[in-house]
Amino acid sequence: MRAKITYLVTAAVLVFYFVLVGSRGVMLIQAGTLLTVTFGVAVLILPVIGLWFLWQNTQFVRKANALATQLDAEGGLPVDELRRTPSGHIDRDSADEVFARRKAETEASPDDWRCWFRLAVAYHDARDTPRARKAMQRAIALHDGKPTRA
Repeated sequence: MRAKITYLVTAAVLVFYFVLVGSRGVMLIQAGTLLTVTFGVAVLILPVIGLWFLWQNTQFVRKANALATQLDAEGGLPVDELRRTPSGHIDRDSADEVFARRKAETEASPDDWRCWFRLAVAYHDARDTPRARKAMQRAIALHDGKPTRA
């Protein structure tokens, strides 16, 4: 729940920022000189890119949460079997062991979105966020029946 609240607050702050920047871009365009119109258009591009990025991330999180809910209902969510350091951080060797099992599971069933979901969690636990995201995107695509790249 804390992560959802943090995400919503961050998204709200970003939307406020986009509105503020967009209004400045409109003000520059309204000034009417070649220089201010050029800058105004350039300034308006930033909120558009930001809104697109925020929308894409929100859709990704929503779909990943839907997969987690479905997998939980099936009893297939990965169990937290990781050893932790006294400070609470995940033990690297433990994360590597779990990752190796998840990777083998995924290689054995490359078209199963559940395996890709669990692999994404293992990547995340191993602190490999880019690969975790790619694996989760693959799980979402397989779940939705969309074609995936090999």
